[in-house]
Amino acid sequence: MKRRGLSLALGLLLGAGAGVTAGAQSLPASAGLTQNIASLAALPTDPAMLPAPLTRNGHQIFTSFREGLAVAQCDADATSPRWRKQFAHAPSRLGNVEDDALPLFGYVVDELRGAGLPTEFALIPFVESGYRPGARNASGPAGLWQFIATTARNHRVPMESGYDGRLSAVDSTRAAVRYLKTLYGMFGGDWQLAVMAYNAGEYRVLQALRRGGMNAQNARPAELPGLSPITHAYVEKLHALACVLEQAEKEPDLMAALDRPVPVLRGHALPAGTTLADWSASNALDPARVARLNPAVTGKRAGTRVLAPALPDTGMDTQSMAMATSASVPALPAPAAIDVATTTVAALGAGSSGRRHTVRSGESAWSIARRYGIPVKTLLSRNNLDANAVLKPGMVLRYEESR
Repeated sequence: MKRRGLSLALGLLLGAGAGVTAGAQSLPASAGLTQNIASLAALPTDPAMLPAPLTRNGHQIFTSFREGLAVAQCDADATSPRWRKQFAHAPSRLGNVEDDALPLFGYVVDELRGAGLPTEFALIPFVESGYRPGARNASGPAGLWQFIATTARNHRVPMESGYDGRLSAVDSTRAAVRYLKTLYGMFGGDWQLAVMAYNAGEYRVLQALRRGGMNAQNARPAELPGLSPITHAYVEKLHALACVLEQAEKEPDLMAALDRPVPVLRGHALPAGTTLADWSASNALDPARVARLNPAVTGKRAGTRVLAPALPDTGMDTQSMAMATSASVPALPAPAAIDVATTTVAALGAGSSGRRHTVRSGESAWSIARRYGIPVKTLLSRNNLDANAVLKPGMVLRYEESR
């Protein structure tokens, strides 16, 4: 809400004036504009001080995943056509606006990157459950990460009468990230060994290393003896998935489908005595979507964490910040109607070189960069934006067209 709030604050700064004194309203337009522009410097500019966004572009999720990979580029020749074919549907699921896969994928990528883990691990739920929180296997595993009951309890996933925490994307993802972090450290930062241990158990992988005369530093995962073909295939599946997603970047239709606002998912505490449907309605959320994301929640269980779109901050919100700032800022006279985005850029970035593009509704960094034939990273760098920046209508971006 903070980034969205900054635009609101700018509007309030430049347009507020209903409750000010007659003396303040008699200021010349130039004086009001100078004071208003000067007040922009008082607004938070450090991203850490701004409220988290409620949505982000699908390309940002994809970019965050790609930037977090331990192996930046896949070796397509080393992957099995069988597994590439099996997971060929994954990109289309991410591109489907009716599917919950993309926001869930973004949530898992965020959790892994926050823990300092490679985002290859974000592909595990594709293999295990197809990114469906309510997935159940006839042999016992359940949930996004397909934990068996024993593993779930060992990793502090709550399981009790009326509540199976394996079906909670929040509880199971926290447990999976903790477990993967342990395995990643145990096996010297080798993500392939960590994945094999996730599938077969750490002790079996340690035994295989000893049998093969290897250790975590010199291990050749594909040559580890004594492990099930299923465990070796597990790594191959993740390789194939990574290649499928990398190849998808060359598909214009898919990239266009990803170019949409996606809700940022967060864990929320469900108030005691409240049903999921009532909580969703009270927060103006789609009850059907929230129910799909939380198959573990079937009643009024105190202390339950539910996964749902991020909500506006309840602390110093945008409106309060704008009111606090505007209280000491004289308003502009009524005739001074100006283009906020253009005036702000002109005042703060005068003299800058390069051509300019004014962001329109629905545009993203990807679509703008494509229009001018430049890399997305170049466009973001030229405007001092990071990969998670949210473009808002009216923003003015500088660029140099490709020659």
